[in-house]
Amino acid sequence: MTASPPPLRDPEPLPFHDPELPLDQRVDDLLCRLTPTERVALLHQFTPGVERLGIAPFRTGQEALHGVAWMGPATVFPQAVGLGATWNDDLVRRVGEAVATEARAMRARDDRVGLNVWAPTVNLLRHPLWGRNEEGYSEDPRLTSAIAVAYTRGLRGDHPDHWRTAPVLKHWLAHNNETHRDTSSASVRPRVLHEYDLRAFRAAVEAGAVAGVMPAYNLVNGRPNHLSPYLREHLRTWTGQELLVCSDAGAPSNLVDSEKYFDTHEEATAAALIAGVDSFTDHGTDASITTGRIQRALDQGLVTEADIDTAARRHLSVRFRLGEFDPGQGPYADPASHAFDTPAHRALAQEAAEQAIVLLKNDGLLPLPEGTRIAVVGLLADACKTDWYSGTLIHRSTPLDGLRERFGTDHVTFAEGADRVRLKCAAGWLQVPHSEDDGRARDAEIALDPALLAGRTDLAPLTCGPEPAEFALVDWGDDTWTLRAPDGRYLSVADDGFVRASADQPGGWVVQETFALVGHGDGYLIEHRGTGGYVSVAADGVKVADEPEVFTVDVLERGEDAVARAAAEADAVIVVAGNDPHINGRETEDRGTLALPLHQDRLWRAARAANPRTALALVSAYPYAVTDAHHQLPALLWTAHGGQAAGTALARVLAGDVSPAGRLPQTWYAADSDLPDLFDYDIIGSRQTYLYFDGAPLYPFGHGLGYFSFAYEDLVAAREGEGLRVAFTVTNTGAVAADEVAQLYTRAPRDAAAAFALPHRRLAAHRRVHLAAGDSRRLEFQLPVADLGFWDVRHDRWAVAPGAYEILAGASSADIRLSATLDVEGAPIAARPVRRAGLAATGYDEQTGTEIVDYSRTAGDAVRPQDSGIGELLFRACDFGDGEHGVRSVAVEVAGGGAVDLISGSTATTITVPATGGVYDYAPHASGFTVSGVRDLRVRLRGPLRLARLTFSATDRPKETA
Repeated sequence: MTASPPPLRDPEPLPFHDPELPLDQRVDDLLCRLTPTERVALLHQFTPGVERLGIAPFRTGQEALHGVAWMGPATVFPQAVGLGATWNDDLVRRVGEAVATEARAMRARDDRVGLNVWAPTVNLLRHPLWGRNEEGYSEDPRLTSAIAVAYTRGLRGDHPDHWRTAPVLKHWLAHNNETHRDTSSASVRPRVLHEYDLRAFRAAVEAGAVAGVMPAYNLVNGRPNHLSPYLREHLRTWTGQELLVCSDAGAPSNLVDSEKYFDTHEEATAAALIAGVDSFTDHGTDASITTGRIQRALDQGLVTEADIDTAARRHLSVRFRLGEFDPGQGPYADPASHAFDTPAHRALAQEAAEQAIVLLKNDGLLPLPEGTRIAVVGLLADACKTDWYSGTLIHRSTPLDGLRERFGTDHVTFAEGADRVRLKCAAGWLQVPHSEDDGRARDAEIALDPALLAGRTDLAPLTCGPEPAEFALVDWGDDTWTLRAPDGRYLSVADDGFVRASADQPGGWVVQETFALVGHGDGYLIEHRGTGGYVSVAADGVKVADEPEVFTVDVLERGEDAVARAAAEADAVIVVAGNDPHINGRETEDRGTLALPLHQDRLWRAARAANPRTALALVSAYPYAVTDAHHQLPALLWTAHGGQAAGTALARVLAGDVSPAGRLPQTWYAADSDLPDLFDYDIIGSRQTYLYFDGAPLYPFGHGLGYFSFAYEDLVAAREGEGLRVAFTVTNTGAVAADEVAQLYTRAPRDAAAAFALPHRRLAAHRRVHLAAGDSRRLEFQLPVADLGFWDVRHDRWAVAPGAYEILAGASSADIRLSATLDVEGAPIAARPVRRAGLAATGYDEQTGTEIVDYSRTAGDAVRPQDSGIGELLFRACDFGDGEHGVRSVAVEVAGGGAVDLISGSTATTITVPATGGVYDYAPHASGFTVSGVRDLRVRLRGPLRLARLTFSATDRPKETA
């Protein structure tokens, strides 16, 4: 750790040092003092200091998703999806404040700790198999926005001018797959864009607590997110303050290297800069590659000095708000405002972990009474897992720790459930040699990029000999296994290729502690997942090589046998199952199934067979389809990985010290067959999330039980100008004080819902309240009428359909206790004025077999058939005019070649399109098409073409063009 150097200062204070001057004036003063080269240098993540002006070096980007990460010990709060499960804006604001104060305190000791924090992640959890599910808050844009506003306000602080930290929202935009994440394109239709993805970002930006955003690796509608025109068209219109757009790591180079969107890095860098990327995170700490590209782009006329100044100004604006150039560096630099690992932070971590726990089912088993003899079993029963974006744990509480502390060690027994095995090959038994360990742990190391941490080579590698070692073998699913040595360390492979018992936990950017057992004759080959090599035996030790060794597995005890033995002797059993956040579902790796891994499935079944009084506690970063467990077990709970106080929190809930009141932030589906394809981003067309899902989920959005009941009464809903006032009363009818999460939903008029495929219901507001036994509270909500609306593709605008709206209050999206009807007046949504305005190809109501692509490299969208095959678009309610004023011809704007079929009732035409050249070479093609009245239009696309627009005319059939 290094102490922060004193701030560099010019001997004479300059205007930019004066905090009394307006921010823009200070930024301009400093900018004009920088040389062109110094301005370019501001555009890389690692910016050098300017000693002559007293400017220190600066780094954008400090991970702080649920605590300060990658910089050593810090308070670790529940994962982001767990914070979302609290449904508690105030709690999350306090968590953000604690994280920011720790960042300030840590920076005072170590100037490598940054204040431009890359958090939170507001990507919506539209698909539960996304590997980074743990990083988001919810599948719902309103809940995500509320939690994001709370967290960023805590991170920012409440000073009117100075910021405690400068939050950057991740990842702009529509990013929910790790598979091919830098080359895949999300097809996002206008309705999904405006009603879903943009809404997740907008509220936090409008609240004034966001310093910028980070574009995602993927493409949207065929265009890389780092070139997104929405940065200019939407993001920067939501606020009057400067926003700093920071690229994701390596993404600028991807524009050429993997995406091949441009031929040269100069073109790519220039395009990203013009689109709005201000800070380039590329090539680690080596800024010279990026600054060289920018300078060459300037020399080639691809960018201007004004473009560079715009980005530099945004960069400097953040630093001014952080107080860097103020005397004393602003109020948040005052050590008196710093706090680190305080009793208050520890209590807050426990409070957050308790509030994140969701009781999924309870047939009377919980809470456990005093004196209960408990068997706590399962692979996570004695684990307190961290994830890629966690800090290093200062305190650690596992479920076993928590239950022993709460119920007494003599009342709690434990069985992990790992298989105990020995491994043998031709050279003998696999052995772990004795090593003098210096106690160095991987997770205690600090690196700005933990992917750079190397595996340990200071320990002796495994050997083979006459005496066997006993290993704990765990199947985490998807042919991914871990092996743990008798001393508790995991087998791992370092850069030298040797296999050692050296890791405290699986981890790293490429996990080196996982293996696959590949059947081979009567034995197994042991494949190392990180390298793809096989475990083999050499004279100097066991290593990974191309030539595999055949091993036999001698099973000493199956995990389910140990679990059954412990369960049979207990009054109640708690099976703790779930995931390791570094294995099977994480950044770079999507899941393949909702199913609980078979090893853990066997454990809960064995526990239940031995003792029907068994509860399943799922500790995971994502939902599981545990339908059998739901039907066969009396109680189930879920919590995300809860941080440092996870075990204590779970024990207090199981004991009834805390009545659980967490609520699911996303739908738990019953089976994989309920899910659309991972790459299908059209939540409307594929019927995703609680908004559109037509089936019966295992557990609905917003679901969560408690130990006590609450009554809902006296719902009132009234129109007040451009808003709605809704109020109802919630009463704790139980015998003990407890929390309830009251949820308010709206449902559109039935005729509008059917005509426009509107959601089944939509979350409008929520509030978590704590009520003493017997107490009531009147909850009031103010809702803008506009929140009832949707994106009207007929007229390319936000619209509210008139009619009778249902106002629904309850305990979940499926547990509605009260309802009221409110009439909203207004003009009906008119038919599409196609003769006057034409049709944008992307403005369809339904589609099959198509995808949205880029109209050009800079802006606009078009539609093409998937895989150059056949696709179809449906445009409902097209007004072609009446009688003699009807349409006589149609023209299509198309690039590529193929055919466009248009069908409206009995009228049809086909326009054959000769190849136009490049994918951005559009040309008009026309045909006669006589149609009138209001009717639907089907447009069929055939072949490798892109359709941008259709225009209609009342003139006679023109001569066809080519």
